[in-house]
Amino acid sequence: MNHHPRVEWWRREFAGESGYRSAAIAPAEAKGPDSAVPFWALMSFTFILLIAPQTFFPALASLRIALLAAAVAMTTYLVDRFIHRQPVVKLSREMWITTCLVGWAILTVPLSYWPGGSVSFLLNMYFKALTIFWLLSNLVNTLTRLRLVAWGLSLMAVPLAASGVNQYLSGNFIAGAVVKRIVGYEAPLTGNPNDLALMLNLILPFSLALLLVHQKPLVRIVLLATIALDVTAVILTFSRSGFLTLATTFVMYLWKLSKRPERGWAAAVLVVALVCIPLLPSGYLGRLSTITDIESDRTGSAQARWSDTVSAVTFVLDNPIIGAGVGMNTLALNDVRGSLWKAIHNVYLEYAVELGLPGLLLFLSLLIGCIRSATFVQTRSAGAPAFREVFHLALGIQISLIAFAVAALFHPVGYHFYFYYIAGLAVAARAVYGAEAENAPRESGQSGEPEGSVAPYTWSGLGRV
Repeated sequence: MNHHPRVEWWRREFAGESGYRSAAIAPAEAKGPDSAVPFWALMSFTFILLIAPQTFFPALASLRIALLAAAVAMTTYLVDRFIHRQPVVKLSREMWITTCLVGWAILTVPLSYWPGGSVSFLLNMYFKALTIFWLLSNLVNTLTRLRLVAWGLSLMAVPLAASGVNQYLSGNFIAGAVVKRIVGYEAPLTGNPNDLALMLNLILPFSLALLLVHQKPLVRIVLLATIALDVTAVILTFSRSGFLTLATTFVMYLWKLSKRPERGWAAAVLVVALVCIPLLPSGYLGRLSTITDIESDRTGSAQARWSDTVSAVTFVLDNPIIGAGVGMNTLALNDVRGSLWKAIHNVYLEYAVELGLPGLLLFLSLLIGCIRSATFVQTRSAGAPAFREVFHLALGIQISLIAFAVAALFHPVGYHFYFYYIAGLAVAARAVYGAEAENAPRESGQSGEPEGSVAPYTWSGLGRV
């Protein structure tokens, strides 16, 4: 009788329906704890990006504090990796897709409408977002750090939302606008009401995740107040895309929680939403009606965006492989519908116009891959009390990505931080789950995986094991 060596649960490999091949890190491959400096530098960058303290203290503007924080995060991370002899990049499927997308963008630069402009766009916009994506996917490698990011984003949303509510109550509206709309928050990602609504909508699922995790009454009160403030601010922006994105988050949570112990929260939110309908600001429902009745929009915005959409589709049909070049959709639309110098307000058409259908397909692959990463963590952690926090944070990331997928139909933000920040957290969530599953046996003496699950995703050396 032949006896085969016993395969420990923490060493087994699995090629699941998600297409990944995974295994936990063997003890011999484990490394010491990494430095906290790059993580906190990254959190500082996030604070500067969202809150823009240089607006309140102009002296900080000359110091370029955002660039400084990002440089500290990158430098200390690379040094830490060198000291521990660890790879600087985890070669996940999402990272490979991102590499292909960037490679295609660079490859098409010589054929761009304006090659110099495309190079400038890559350096000044896209590479910055990709750097944060890379740092997040590598630095947020523990549950504590993922929790800190969720709390950080939730608390940073408070001044953004409070500013929006204050502007509405004080009558600080865009000058000369047909519809009274607040100005926005003076920061790179929230400089107009639509962008403010988008940012708050992407953060909202993280606040909801924390609410569902924490049991202390005081903490829940703080989170409920934060969530109510965020929702109120989104409504007061009078952003149609903001409403659709908010509704997406609402429906997704109702669906996801309907068969879980937390379904009572979903029922309570539904009741509150119905009760608050009469409290909507004057003219809000009329504003929303223009979503389906484009011609009724007195501002002309809906009609202009529909015209731009038709022009963009026409350009893509004429140039399906090689587009106008990264960052050049405005020039391409000028050729089709005249020199209006307006960008296409649709992420998917933005990629299609600039990078052709190959670029669009790569971006869609990245978006879907990130959603699947968050879904993977949910599936493996669902039903296990020890993984309850991991489950809800992964759910928040998934819903934030789905919310972006809806908002992407109305925003020109394909290469901005909005998507790549949440995408980095989606990749990181998989590593967090792996770390939790690896540590659970040592702490409890039991298998670190929920029943029926598979081993977590991890990497060894420069590739996936």
